[in-house]
Amino acid sequence: MSNIKNWNTANIPDLNGKIVIITGGNSGLGLDSAKAMTAAGAKVIIACRSAAKGLEAKNEIKKLTPNGLVEVMELDLMNLASVRKFANEFKAKYQQLNVLLNNAGIMIPPYQLTADGFESQIGTNHLGHFALTGLLLDVLQKTPKARVVTVSSMAHKQGVMNFDNFLYEGGNGYTPIAAYGRSKLCNLLFSYELQRYFDAKKLDIIAISAHPGVSNTNLFRFVDGKWWAKALRPLMMLFVQSSEMGALPQLRASTSPGVLGGEYYGPKGFAEMTGYPVVVKSNAASHNLEHAKKLWEVSEKLTGVKFS
Repeated sequence: MSNIKNWNTANIPDLNGKIVIITGGNSGLGLDSAKAMTAAGAKVIIACRSAAKGLEAKNEIKKLTPNGLVEVMELDLMNLASVRKFANEFKAKYQQLNVLLNNAGIMIPPYQLTADGFESQIGTNHLGHFALTGLLLDVLQKTPKARVVTVSSMAHKQGVMNFDNFLYEGGNGYTPIAAYGRSKLCNLLFSYELQRYFDAKKLDIIAISAHPGVSNTNLFRFVDGKWWAKALRPLMMLFVQSSEMGALPQLRASTSPGVLGGEYYGPKGFAEMTGYPVVVKSNAASHNLEHAKKLWEVSEKLTGVKFS
């Protein structure tokens, strides 16, 4: 890791000739990441559910970087058929993928299911990205020094793995916070196991994780209507940073030359809530080798995507 004190977008190297996929690149942290990497010269693929929202994001980026290379491709992580379609369409057009930024996520919605019958948060935040990564593995392998960056959260510390009721079937034991925490713990278990997979196969790819601290993005939409959220918002805003700052850990993980596989980036401020990006530590549960292997097996079975 390089010793830059306050790493920011000015430290992003020249990305000309690089191809980047950002899931959920149309809003929040994803859009901020797309703006920064386009400005640095990368060809950025905004992968999102709504082509119309993707186009709005593209236009916003082009205002800032008129000559920027931005493409919108439809991807619904809540639908494995859409994930497969996206991967096939991408590979038909491109022979390289320098950065896969698994950024998209949903946060604490009521209990609902994806198109494939998965609890929505684990389905979107983990299983959709697991499938996408596996389906793009061949093009990542062809790209020297490729990276897979997976965005987790401080909420991984509230996550508890339970493979007997992994998807809260029928809403059994479901609470929005518990499922969100589990999905974010899955992100880390997957990312660390992915690095072990790359090492074992001697692939020139690294897997890195990042978290944004507490940032002011549209993920808060599920709590904004609650009376307590309105009452506490002025206090909460003291511990909230802009989405531009929140995007820095994933940008550093995606672009900085000194990054190592298996690292985890987050803000360096108090309790990792705000601040410039540095290497941080995740909890012991995220390093549970038995759970990581079991999660991988379960994810292959549920998605039908095998890494090979």
